[in-house]
Amino acid sequence: MVHIVKDYLRIAYKKPGDAYVGLVQRLDRPVGGVMVMAKTSKAFERLQSQMKAREVNKYYLAVSNQAPPQEEDLLHHWLLKNDKVNRTSVYEEEVEGSKESKLIYKLLGEHEGRYLFQIKLITGRSHQIRSQMAHIGCPLLGDVKYGHPMSKLGYYLALYAFYLQFTHPVTKEELSFFNLPRVKEYWVGFEEIFPKEKPAEMKYSSSL
Repeated sequence: MVHIVKDYLRIAYKKPGDAYVGLVQRLDRPVGGVMVMAKTSKAFERLQSQMKAREVNKYYLAVSNQAPPQEEDLLHHWLLKNDKVNRTSVYEEEVEGSKESKLIYKLLGEHEGRYLFQIKLITGRSHQIRSQMAHIGCPLLGDVKYGHPMSKLGYYLALYAFYLQFTHPVTKEELSFFNLPRVKEYWVGFEEIFPKEKPAEMKYSSSL
């Protein structure tokens, strides 16, 4: 994706050399949705500062074939990444090398044994949503790494970044971007309960 954006900027702005692109937030390869990239190093630093200060609102949609223990909850765990196997372990208490991790999930509805979640990411850890949801017994569909068996749909993960809100690094304008997954495969049947233009209200948001 970074190479695609670099090529676009080089052509659009007639740059003689390589165009700068700063990847502000990452998505796992099988995850779709909204991303933000910076065109200058100064913009990148300012956006990264917003990320670290938790001033960027990031919302995802996810699907599991397991019902959650509660319809809405704040998940607070400690995550430890094993780079050798590219997998994250979840702990209830802090262990050496682990990072504090928080998200809020809200069950939006159910269709034919599949459950649609809206998730607000508070911290941005590697495989955070995937590992924390699996930890509470709700592995995401298509996520063979965290407990869901391979299906006929293959390695296609039912996780989508649908809403992103942040402050423009130069103009200070409040920006928001909204995009829904195409209604196919795991998402079929949920189109009537997808969020409309912005995320559904979440009772835990005001406490963070």
